[in-house]
Amino acid sequence: MRRIILLAAASLVVAGCTTNPYTGEREASNKAKGAAIGAAIGAVVGALTGDDADERRERALIGAGVGALSGTAVGAYMDAQENKLRAQLEGTGVRVVRTGDQLVLSMPGNITFDVDQHALRADFYDVLNSVVLVLNEYDKTLIDVAGHTDSTGSFDHNMDLSQRRAGSVARYLQSQGIETMRIYADGYGPNYPVADNGTPAGRQLNRRVELVLKPLVS
Repeated sequence: MRRIILLAAASLVVAGCTTNPYTGEREASNKAKGAAIGAAIGAVVGALTGDDADERRERALIGAGVGALSGTAVGAYMDAQENKLRAQLEGTGVRVVRTGDQLVLSMPGNITFDVDQHALRADFYDVLNSVVLVLNEYDKTLIDVAGHTDSTGSFDHNMDLSQRRAGSVARYLQSQGIETMRIYADGYGPNYPVADNGTPAGRQLNRRVELVLKPLVS
């Protein structure tokens, strides 16, 4: 860990230096560079010292200078985020479910992926872009991307497919400016059905991606 931190710091020190036009020597450009170095080191330390995925992300984000929520601020923050998401996603087919201080966005198969595919459907981009607008505004939340499949085919194939689907969504969120440290992606195959796999309509509902939004707390 010490070696990784030192390497991260060294790379940022180099990036944060400029050449003095009068002496030809390299020197720190300004105090802001020093702050950036400190934030990057904090992020590295946080990512390596957490006990689980949530804790690692919390430590990384707090170490990078993202303020955490506490007390009554958590509920109010998630209330506001929920209202924005419901407004943005109205009529898209995405269900927004509140469970305590967490929000679950359930995106069914008819808008996410074609059967047995992990490439995002063309009409799914607009839905994700609506989500991105809110996630970028409310940056004090962790984002779990969970991929799910129906039960058709082998278990191993469905596990792999669900992981690739979760990865596709996570990569798109990152490409649209969502901080990578906020995101955790995994696939759960057919393990958590929400409908009957014995019907075409049920299988379509089970082929889904869920985004679980959790408040960043200290």
